[in-house]
Amino acid sequence: MIRTFAFLSAVLSAVLALQTSSAWAYQLVTVADGLDYPWCVTFLTDGEMLVTERSGQLRRIARDGSVGKPISGVPKVFFAGQGGLFDVILDPDHQRNGLLYLSYAQGNRRSNATRVARARLNGNALEDLEVIFTVTPAKNLPQHFGGKMVFLADGTLLLTTGEGFDFREQAQNTQALLGKTVRINTDGSIPPDNPFANGEGGHPAVWTYGHRNPQGLLVDSATGTVYLHEHGPRGGDEINVLTPGKNYGWPAITYGMDYSGAYVSPFTEHPGMEQPLHYWVPSIAPSGFALYRGDEFPEWSGSFLVGALVDKEVRRVSINADGSTSEEALFSELARRIRDVRVGPDGAIYLVTDGSPGQIIRVYAD
Repeated sequence: MIRTFAFLSAVLSAVLALQTSSAWAYQLVTVADGLDYPWCVTFLTDGEMLVTERSGQLRRIARDGSVGKPISGVPKVFFAGQGGLFDVILDPDHQRNGLLYLSYAQGNRRSNATRVARARLNGNALEDLEVIFTVTPAKNLPQHFGGKMVFLADGTLLLTTGEGFDFREQAQNTQALLGKTVRINTDGSIPPDNPFANGEGGHPAVWTYGHRNPQGLLVDSATGTVYLHEHGPRGGDEINVLTPGKNYGWPAITYGMDYSGAYVSPFTEHPGMEQPLHYWVPSIAPSGFALYRGDEFPEWSGSFLVGALVDKEVRRVSINADGSTSEEALFSELARRIRDVRVGPDGAIYLVTDGSPGQIIRVYAD
């Protein structure tokens, strides 16, 4: 009864906190169209963009919005279920070394895993491709891969991993890499200051654990704080503040229900497990994550922008002075599943719509 009351209270709170219309004046312009299940976009220094297509292509988007032919040298991906080509990020020294990093699903239906490869971008080709990290153990379902990456200020790389859907207990197993964030060096080696670097108490690559399927990851450039969002089942999507070595609870604690309607857990909190900064009941299916610091919309400075696949919009989440959170629905007129959200070098917001054909849409102040 107590947990049912908490669940209903969370639904009511979410409804009251969510503003369904925005007073902000903006324009939506399609930058690129005709993409095949685009998953993320990143910005090159010459005003062009790179976009991943989950079906296995990496493409260059020119400044005029024209979509280039697939870049050669991309590794073969496992494109099934939620698997495919995921994130692309540039090396912090990309202008000098040309390096970039890809995360993707590899394997087959019997054995698959999230993998990271490093390569050098030369024109419309990847050269010197090297696999630097593969999540273990492999799984036999094409679901919950995670796959988001971000660089920390010290040059190390964070990667999110899903728990494989049917293997949720592995999220609490610190010796397994499912349901984790992992931290590696750019060559795939393990930083000596990771929480379990000596292998005692956990896998040396583990940075945080107790995650379900994280598809949002960012670092606040102003503070160095790392934020992650992850999918819950029926409710219980979360935004978390990441601290190395901490346990974020899944599946021992959750604000969500299982798809069958049964409890995943009777608990929403437990000693030694972190509480989310913000959570959603019912689920919005978050994908894509940005912290707005641009000049185009100064009133939004410090707000999180979260793509909502289920609701086909973006949620702007603000942290209030008292530490509580509030949110606003944006861009619902698109009526498209939002797969990725980025802030461009120009201060505009870029949205990637899911599916085929998918689009890249630029949002700027009117």
